[in-house]
Amino acid sequence: MADSERIVVGIDGSEYSPAALRLAGRLASALAAPLQVITCLGYSDFYLPEHLPPGSGIDPAAELEAVARRLMEQAIDRAFGPERPEHLSAIVKVGSPAKVLVEESRNAQMLVVGRRGHGGLLGQLMGSVSAACAAHAHCPVLVVSQDAENDHGTNT
Repeated sequence: MADSERIVVGIDGSEYSPAALRLAGRLASALAAPLQVITCLGYSDFYLPEHLPPGSGIDPAAELEAVARRLMEQAIDRAFGPERPEHLSAIVKVGSPAKVLVEESRNAQMLVVGRRGHGGLLGQLMGSVSAACAAHAHCPVLVVSQDAENDHGTNT
């Protein structure tokens, strides 16, 4: 399948990640598209480990990537359990999450993100990464609230 057919979903381990993953998985399945899960390590994540004493035997970049990969796998497991979408791939990227996801949107048919992530004020309707993606992505963007699944398909 062409790279431009993929559905990209950005996750950060927040409470919005599983809902965004599940909805992106349903869309990918309905469109017979590959699903690419992306989590990002921001440059600020490297600030503290750079101050470890030399010769500590710890590779900060590798440790941070391993933690990010583990958290991403846990989010994928929470979202799908043992029945993952057929064409799911997962990758850890280094860089500003908004910039990485906007760049990844160049070759995607849709970008899916959670409404809010780890940072920001609780009263915000949309986080800074979600807002940047909605404003600058090169494909349609779906912003998913945590309770999207609870509201989906219900009649009020």
